[in-house]
Amino acid sequence: MDVTAEGRKFLEGLSRECGFEERLLVKLDEPTSEKYGRLPWQRPIEEHIKYGVINLDKPAGPTSHEVVAWAKRLLGVKKAGHGGTLDPHVTGVLPVALEKMTKVVGLVMHSEKEYVCVMQLHKAVAEEELRRATEEFVGEIYQRPPLRSNVKRAVRVRRIHKIEILEREGRLVLMRVTSDAGTYMRKLCWDIGLLLGVGAHMRELRRVRSGPFGEKDIVRMQELSEAVYAYRVEGREDLLRRAVLPGERLCCALPKVALRDTAVESIVSGAKLAAPGVALVSDRVRRGEKVALFSLKGELVGVARALMDAEEILSAERGIVAETLRVVIEPGTYPRAWKRGEKG
Repeated sequence: MDVTAEGRKFLEGLSRECGFEERLLVKLDEPTSEKYGRLPWQRPIEEHIKYGVINLDKPAGPTSHEVVAWAKRLLGVKKAGHGGTLDPHVTGVLPVALEKMTKVVGLVMHSEKEYVCVMQLHKAVAEEELRRATEEFVGEIYQRPPLRSNVKRAVRVRRIHKIEILEREGRLVLMRVTSDAGTYMRKLCWDIGLLLGVGAHMRELRRVRSGPFGEKDIVRMQELSEAVYAYRVEGREDLLRRAVLPGERLCCALPKVALRDTAVESIVSGAKLAAPGVALVSDRVRRGEKVALFSLKGELVGVARALMDAEEILSAERGIVAETLRVVIEPGTYPRAWKRGEKG
């Protein structure tokens, strides 16, 4: 197996999962050693869990925090964190990062969300009038979080990318809404009713997408429980590997930089990324924006802020190209390649 080619194929596949056709440009054509690290899907099961993420289907009733606590106890992990809170009565996509991946989930999950919502109008409204009113909310809107929310009730700007009326039965309206993270659907329904002059409220809500996570590979709590049972009692890993995805999926929307084997440990030890440590760089890398740092095998090393554009990184022979924000990979996974006093 050509490990370097498999790692690059994995990184390109991550980009496609997020809808990006980005090019990984070669700065240094260097292979990765099979002595260090692993392709993400070849990790032993306990390590796979430690570097994993679950695309969990949150049921109605419990809070997001309670659901994460149940998953934690089931898997026997010390840390878990979710990407984007759902209210107790709301169902749907709740990405849950495990152990090592909790370090980056807060940095990378402020991404686009998609909901299916049932709005109940308080009085009858003509179809044309309803569609005209919903179209008014596509674009940038001002929102103050509802009283029941757990955040500061300051006015904020959010973008609604799309509102599609899927079905209507009397005063019940089924809508699909794509929006920025932190947009309150309950408040959106209320405001649409206000504009129509008849009043409205949100009756039901399901999140069908959160960034790169959709309903395609969603896992119910019962399925997670069965996967854990199959592993612990029957010795089967297949169901658990299907339920827990490689945590690298969390960073699929970020531009990517692949490091030489000799640069990984310096990043883990707290160094900034210098130009000689870069092997591949995405054509989407822009100065000042977040980038995901990967090994040549496709393992997530950490998240950084780019200090150069992609073209500058390609041509740079020296200098710092990115400053590290979070590190995921364990120390000692790759060899130390600097002498004392020369880290960087």
